[in-house]
Parts: sequence; structure tokens; C-alpha cells
Amino acid sequence: MTGRLMLLDTASLYFRAYFGVPESVRAPDGTPVNAVRGLLDFIDRLIRDHRPDQLVACMDADWRPHWRVELIPSYKAHRVAEEHAAGPDEEEVPDTLSPQVPVIEAVLDAVGIARVGVAGYEADDVIGTFTARAKGPVDIVTGDRDLYQLVDDARGVRVLYPLKGVGTLQHTDEAVLREKYGVDGSGYADLALLRGDPSDGLPGVPGIGEKTAAKLLAEFGDLAGILAAVEDRRSKLTPTQRRRLDEARPYLAVAPKVVRVADDVPLPDVTTALPRAPRDPAALEALAARWGLGGSLERLLATLAV
Repeated sequence: MTGRLMLLDTASLYFRAYFGVPESVRAPDGTPVNAVRGLLDFIDRLIRDHRPDQLVACMDADWRPHWRVELIPSYKAHRVAEEHAAGPDEEEVPDTLSPQVPVIEAVLDAVGIARVGVAGYEADDVIGTFTARAKGPVDIVTGDRDLYQLVDDARGVRVLYPLKGVGTLQHTDEAVLREKYGVDGSGYADLALLRGDPSDGLPGVPGIGEKTAAKLLAEFGDLAGILAAVEDRRSKLTPTQRRRLDEARPYLAVAPKVVRVADDVPLPDVTTALPRAPRDPAALEALAARWGLGGSLERLLATLAV
């Protein structure tokens, strides 16, 4: 992959589209298509504003991988609608959003936008692996701050974080991370696992919030340095910090593998170049008529054709 690669955290974006576009946007039969049309509008705006050479819609083939749950059982547990022993657990999703996801997938496929999900991995892991393999700059579009850990100025990797729709994006580079969190991209994962994240069911180290975590990382470099300081009685840790970190060792032993995105996912061989014309015009025409995709799809196709 050469040129600028744009990676979409697709679920993050269609959730935002679902809650940002009125449910009154419906197909001819009355079925809500607000997430579908909203996502198409998002992608159109992203391509027009940023002109990537390559584009991949990264998917959650497994939003709560078993290998992460084995390490930290509370991982995303509060978002489970139904557990499945033989496959991915079912995530709690609004009733009118779930039926739109297969439509989104079918439309992306018919347009010819690469769509990649890998069994046993989250979209974050797919994004992490594409980023690791990229030869040029990478724009990661996500509303998930976990992916800040991939920011790398030297490689031209930044996160485009939607503040309002996708028209207003925070261009997150290392300067932004240092200003907001006191760490760079490589330090963000350690910050996140130390402070914890209730939205992902990560407990963190009790008593170690974001500011304290940032100070510890500034003082000792990384998680390994902090744990070495726990052993070193001459280090500047307070007695309370030393005790809390020592008691959290079982969690800290497994948290890095859970929090850090994978960069070795077995990706399928896909064409990531932006399509200039639909891959399957007949299928796309049928989808447009069935779901009333109207101007949202027309605008995207016009942008791709330029």
C-alpha cells in the first residue's frame, strides 16, 4: 500500500450516524435507514476533504474476542446482550440499528470499498495491522480514543476524531496527545490501562487516575519502568502508589495484551484503492431502490468518480 491510506472504524462511525441522523430517514417500506445513509454521507465527506489514495472499512468480526475476555473477564461485559459459547457474544445494539448493518455491508461491497473483518479480532486490531504494514501516511477515522496509541508522527499516522459529524474532526497527532494527556502515541496504551476505562470494562489501578498515570509515565517512561520503580525503594513513588501498583500486579500482567491493538492479524488479500466506478452496478442499483439511498449514494459515487 502506497499513498495515503484511510482506515475507517466502521462500527464507531455507523453508531454515530445512527444517533446523529433522524430515524425518520426511512426506506420506501418504512424501515429506518438513518445509519446507512448517514455513513454514506460520512464517507463521501471524508473522501472529499482528505482525498485518500486507499480506503478500508474495518469491521468487528468479533467485538469481544474470547482471548481478551480470558485475560480480563470484565472486558466489555456490560455490553453483552447474549453470550454464545460457540461464537462471538451478541452486543447490545439498538433494535433499529441491527438490521441496517447487513445493508451497510452490502452497499460497501457493491460500491467496491474494501471491507475487512477477521474472525477473532476487533476492528481496532485490523486497523492496527493495516497501520503496521502501511508504507505511507495513515489517517484513522474513529470515535474511539483507544486508537490514539497508534499515533506516530514519524510515520505520518494520525487519528481523525469526529467532534461533530465528520465535518469537524480533531486531527490527533503527538502534539495533541501531549497537550491533552501528557503522553505520545506509544504511551497512550499504558496510560489507558493504568487509569482504566469503564466503557470497556477495564478496572485500571485503583487510585491511579489519568493525571497520576501521566505523571508516573513522565517520571518512569513506561509500564515496565513504573513496575521497576515499585521494586526500587529509592524511587520517587509514594508509599500509597507503591502499594496500589504492587497489589495490581495480576491485572498489570495481562492488561497490556488486552489494551494494545494487535498488529499481526492475518489480513485477507484485498484491493484497497478507491474505486472510481461501482464494483457491482446492478446490485448497487437494486440496493438503492430497495432501501431508498437516494442522494447519499449518488453524492458518494460522484465523489469517487472525480
